[in-house]
Amino acid sequence: MPTQSVLVREFSFLTRVLQQYLSLLKKYPIITKSVTRSVYIFVKANVSWLAVDLGKFTAVIYKAVLYPFFFISHYIYQLLEVLLPTTVPYCLIKRLLLERLIFAPAFLLLFYVVMNALEGKTLADVQNKLKTSYWPAMKMNWKVWTPFQFININYVPVQVLLFANLVALFWYAYLASVRK
Repeated sequence: MPTQSVLVREFSFLTRVLQQYLSLLKKYPIITKSVTRSVYIFVKANVSWLAVDLGKFTAVIYKAVLYPFFFISHYIYQLLEVLLPTTVPYCLIKRLLLERLIFAPAFLLLFYVVMNALEGKTLADVQNKLKTSYWPAMKMNWKVWTPFQFININYVPVQVLLFANLVALFWYAYLASVRK
């Protein structure tokens, strides 16, 4: 007696989108990450400003999309893998320390300077903002990001930004509230 064929279940829409995204990441990593990051920044800007001030989130969208240094993380993660390959003893901890103690403070400083410049603030305003909120933001960055960055740096493939972007959504809402 012949058996009936069972229909193979089609992949869900989200699965197909994820597969296409991963394929594009392999072929065009910088462009794909740039587009992904722009969409993410649009969402992040809205969430951040909704958490802080309903009337100002439109202006932030333009600033966030214009923020030109978002792709640096692509190169930082690649650099970490080159400088500290898995053959290096204690590479997991060394990568984390390098990212947390060198790259994170520099990137946060860059964030403050660029965002204040895009807001048309003077150098004195930027210096004052750095004096009042940089150190508290840096300490909070270390508290919030360290466990996520350990996972992100050591276990998430370099081409995948989605894990860090999810955590960053909440981080940028915090930064928006600190900067006010």
